[in-house]
Amino acid sequence: MKIVIVGAGAAGLAMAVRLKRAGHTDFTIVERSTGVGGTWHDNTYPGAGCDVPSHLYCFSFEPKADWRYKFARQTEIEGYLRGCVERNGLAPHLSLGTEAQGADFVDGAWRIRTSKGELSADVLISGTGQLNRPRIPALRGIEAFTGAQFHSGRWNHDFDLRGKRVVVIGNGASAAQFVPEIVPHVAKLTLLQRSPAYVFPRKDRAYFVFEKLLFRYVPGWRRFYRSWIYWTLESRFTALYQNSMMGKLVRWMMLRHLRKQVTDPALRARLMPDYPVGCKRIVISDDWYPALTRDNVELVTSPLDHVSADAVVTADGSAHPADAIIYATGFDTTSFLAPMQIVGKDGTALASRWSDGAEAHRGIAVSGFPNLFLLYGPNTNLGHSSILFMIECQVRYILRCLDHLARRGARWLDVKREAMARYNHQLQQTLARTTWSADCHSWYKTEGGKITNNWSGPTTQYWWRTRKPDFDEFEIS
Repeated sequence: MKIVIVGAGAAGLAMAVRLKRAGHTDFTIVERSTGVGGTWHDNTYPGAGCDVPSHLYCFSFEPKADWRYKFARQTEIEGYLRGCVERNGLAPHLSLGTEAQGADFVDGAWRIRTSKGELSADVLISGTGQLNRPRIPALRGIEAFTGAQFHSGRWNHDFDLRGKRVVVIGNGASAAQFVPEIVPHVAKLTLLQRSPAYVFPRKDRAYFVFEKLLFRYVPGWRRFYRSWIYWTLESRFTALYQNSMMGKLVRWMMLRHLRKQVTDPALRARLMPDYPVGCKRIVISDDWYPALTRDNVELVTSPLDHVSADAVVTADGSAHPADAIIYATGFDTTSFLAPMQIVGKDGTALASRWSDGAEAHRGIAVSGFPNLFLLYGPNTNLGHSSILFMIECQVRYILRCLDHLARRGARWLDVKREAMARYNHQLQQTLARTTWSADCHSWYKTEGGKITNNWSGPTTQYWWRTRKPDFDEFEIS
């Protein structure tokens, strides 16, 4: 089969490695960036790193024994992914600096339009992920601002922040990583907070030499350590069910962390969330709160009104002078595969099918779009564990679909509409019992409130449901 993979991030590379090991050689990885790594290539802001322990944030089929820290930094993760390319001979399959613009299913095959011409494929696999399109709010007066402004996901390393007045809009996971890094060097940092985040202590540190020696020379210990991390995180999923005892315990632990690190009662009150644990993404950090207590930091909770030539003005009329505005406003997470225009076998555009919110069968296949497979697709994100585990489940599922096509001598398979509808109905019923459905604004759901990003249960449940495809749920040509 001729296969095209869109995206050379963790998902696309995992798929490529497993394809090659399974004997597939006719595949191309299309990547719009000039390097591999996806989000770990694009997000280079100070302090960028992973909030999943490093030994669980690597592929089970490509273990890494020499992680430097318990929570890996961006440069080390990007290096690990580049190593996956080198060790598995993927370079000849890469088409870097090539943007996939759209694809049409015509005469039983996919025609993919790219910035460098057209490709054809029997199978199209998307590994574009959910966190690749920075979202910058439409602010009144933004074009009049004379200082520097950039999104954390596209950090401007040429602008020197030392001694500058910096306004940071947003207080999520990215801000919690870069603010502690830059705040000692700026004249003043003003943080605009829409709603406070729950913060769980990271307890990060560098691994000792003897630990790294154990990981390298005692593989059984490394596997045990990885399993211990996995099951520790997996046990926390029950905290994400509404009114659960685990949720109450975790909330108590995080508020205790807040009380220990923020002694000012007024500041602490403004940093205390009023929504259930997990409704928004939990921040994992040891130094977020200490950064906010510094003398040169001001926390602003009044809504942003407009931007002037040299300041950000909030709804209470206060002007906050700025030499630079940094948007820590997250990503466009609910318009999956955008801006690509995907058209299926009946001439229907995927964007129109998803007008009320993206959905897929097991997060992988979409009815009406034969031989289109999604990695890190709708409802496969997590709030408690490693996304690489989910990606490996999806890769295995796709490989078994390809094996089935080969055994049958078939050209394509397409999940039945009723099977996909039944799956997503059950999925949304389960999601309604989680804290993600609570009344808070998060990137896990659409403006209409449909949860399109997160998986509804523990990862063991997803593994069970994707361990082998039920081909009675598919039409096969």
